Parts: sequence; structure tokens; C-alpha cells
Amino acid sequence: MPFNGLGMNMGNLSRVSAAKTRSISPENFTGEKGKGGMAEEGTGALCAEKLGQGWKVSPSIVIEPGENRTLAEIEGSGAIQQIWLTPAARQWRFNILRIYWDGSETPSVECPVGDFFACGWGQYAQVSSLAVCVNPCSGLNCYWEMPFRRRCRITMENIAAENMTLYYQINYTLTEVPGDAAYFHAQFRRVNPLPYKEVYTILDGVTGQGQYVGTYMAWGVHSNGWWGEGEIKFYIDGDEEFPTICGTGTEDYFCGSYNFDIGQEKGGYREFTTPYSGLSQVIRPDGLYNSQQRFGMYRWHIADPVRFDEDLRVTIQALGWRKGGYLPLQDDIASVAYWYQTLPTVPFQPLPEKDKLEII
Repeated sequence: MPFNGLGMNMGNLSRVSAAKTRSISPENFTGEKGKGGMAEEGTGALCAEKLGQGWKVSPSIVIEPGENRTLAEIEGSGAIQQIWLTPAARQWRFNILRIYWDGSETPSVECPVGDFFACGWGQYAQVSSLAVCVNPCSGLNCYWEMPFRRRCRITMENIAAENMTLYYQINYTLTEVPGDAAYFHAQFRRVNPLPYKEVYTILDGVTGQGQYVGTYMAWGVHSNGWWGEGEIKFYIDGDEEFPTICGTGTEDYFCGSYNFDIGQEKGGYREFTTPYSGLSQVIRPDGLYNSQQRFGMYRWHIADPVRFDEDLRVTIQALGWRKGGYLPLQDDIASVAYWYQTLPTVPFQPLPEKDKLEII
């Protein structure tokens, strides 16, 4: 099969193809060839009034409270290759990103924008990974490849009480899509507090064939002591009581060890961000008003995808440590599951209502 321009990497960057590069932004809402920078009105018009057309007249958009704006509507076959967003306000839990494939009315991605980009606490944290990069001060970047065969639609809903100013660029290719290419999915969940002795569900209800490729978790601890003894479990293709994959602890799954703790004399918890995994955020209490420890962690299964043929369920235990044994926890836990699968997408469980999304 001729090289089609999907899946570019350092090993095939020199190979030419018939793929067409396109880009959607507030300076070219449709991504059409030769149509960028033509705006005569926009959020930068006042600054550019002495310079005129072509001088950053429309660098961003404003999404009003309650508005659901279409960012991209693409016809044909191809793939999203990179998304850059800068939501100017820090209401990231109230800015909902959705992506629809091939005319489906059911979103395959539905997630608060901060959590989707591995920054679930509404605060900047550096993320330097292959799939997601978050750069100062609010540069949210995604490199998950997202193929589509007939159509792609990307929307942003603002459920905050104030306007959302959004800078964005969606870079994509128009090209043939191989028959075995699956569709990208991402689903957000949150439970606060998790009921005592209840297992937290990261993903459930998935049917079809595909592979699980990543987890992000924003974990808020409601008790003293170490909180990450819990095991992650992958129930694959009909597994019921016992899973096919069972991890050994929360920090182990996120590729750390021994509580992410390098010793109190060296600062205790140590943030890290690597191509495939990270403890990218630790919010430490100040002893007065900021009373809870909060953690942001990611694990990308790029080199080790979890493949399934029929169905998949993923859970994690909220389990701490107390003198003499384990302690079931009642923490504030949010997650994003990332996976590829065949269509159709089973409708997601509803997003939590606004009050249950809010970070307090």
C-alpha cells in the first residue's frame, strides 16, 4: 500500500506521500487551502487597525457562558495530528471538549479540557510526554493520532459563568486511512468522595475491538498518610470476578515506586514527567487554607497497548496505609481513559453536573 502520511515518526519523515496538510484556527476556520489570515474582524482587530488585513486580526475566539462552539468541521478522510489549545480562563473543568467521528451523534471524546491534557486541577503543571505536552503558561498540546474516514467534528462547550477566550490550532492531514485504523476515544469520570470500600471505575461499557492506550488521574487525598496502595485491574473480553491484568500498586502502575517519595530531607514527593509516564503535579497543602494534597499522574500505553477483541473494563482501588495494614479511602478521584476502537461508540455515562465537576 502506498505511504499515506499517517503515523509519521523519525524513521519515515523523509518519505513523501500524497497526503495534504491542513490547519484550522481562528485565522482559518475551515482549513481551506490559501484561506488563512484573511480576517478583517476578530479579537485582534483593534490592535491591528493600523496594520490591516493579515496582521493577526483574528487570533482567538470568545465562547460565551452556555455556548457550545464548533471548532472544526472536516469532510473527507484523514487524521488529526496535533491539537494546540490555550483556554485563557482557568475554568478548565467547565470547558468541555468533544470529538465526533464520521457523522456520529455520539461523541467519542467527551472531557473537561484540562483533564484531557493531563492538567486536571485547573493549574499549570509541566507535562513533557509523547502524547501530551503542557507548556508555560497554558499551552495544551495533544499528539494522539486521530484517524477518520468521512468526517470529523470538534466542539468546545463553556459551562462556566464567564466568557471563555480560546486560542487554538488543529493540524491535520487529508489522506487515505488504512482499513485497520481504529478511532480515538477519551472518557472522563469523577467520584467525590468515593464510597468506603468501593472500587473506582476508570472505564466500563466499552464494546468492539481496539486497544487501551492511556490513563490520566487527578487524585485528591482526604486523609493523612500514604494513599497509593491500590491495584489497577484490566478486565478483558468477558473477564468477570478476576481480571487478566492486575497491577501491584498505584505508583507502580504510573511507573514510580515506594510512594513517589525520595525522603523528607529531599522534599518527599518528587514530580517527574517522561515520554510514557509521570507524576506531573503535586499540590501541597499550606497548613491553613489549602488543606488537601492533590496529585496529577499519567501513564501512556504507547509501547504496551492493552488489546481487546470484544469488551474492556478498567478499575483501580483507593487504598491507603495505616499502621498494621491497608486503609480503604474515600478520596476525590477523577480520571480520563484513552483508547482506540472500532465504531459504533457506546454512549458514555453522562458527565457529572456542574457542581460535581467543580474543584473546591
